Amino acid sequence: MFEGRSLWILFAFLSAFFAALTTILAKLGVQGVSSNLATAVRTVVILAIAWGWVAATGEIRALGTISRTTLVFLVLSGVATGLSWLFYFRALQSGPTAVVAAIDKSSLVLVLLLSALFLSEPLTWKTSLGIVLVVVGVLVTTI
Repeated sequence: MFEGRSLWILFAFLSAFFAALTTILAKLGVQGVSSNLATAVRTVVILAIAWGWVAATGEIRALGTISRTTLVFLVLSGVATGLSWLFYFRALQSGPTAVVAAIDKSSLVLVLLLSALFLSEPLTWKTSLGIVLVVVGVLVTTI
């Protein structure tokens, strides 16, 4: 079913599955603890897994070949990820899980718009319809 270049589709579905699992486990994990502390604990685990994976696959040898521009974008992405996680865990701590997740996933709208603006990716009628449907879905879920 998933071969060669279409393997990214499998990875995308696995990402969605683990993102959903993350939300449920995080909601259970932020009970009775600071959301910031919960995020810090989770981040240490992620750090260990990511560096362990890179070391196990031998990709760590390429660390010195990362260009300065790439490194800047990766650092900025890390800052954005950290802030996203801190706010997500805070919202998840006191908000309804499905509503928090729906609002969080509305980032898809921003991704589509920003990728068209900054990456010159096409904003087609299908993409535009998807944006409208996501916004409607978030509104229906949250109101």
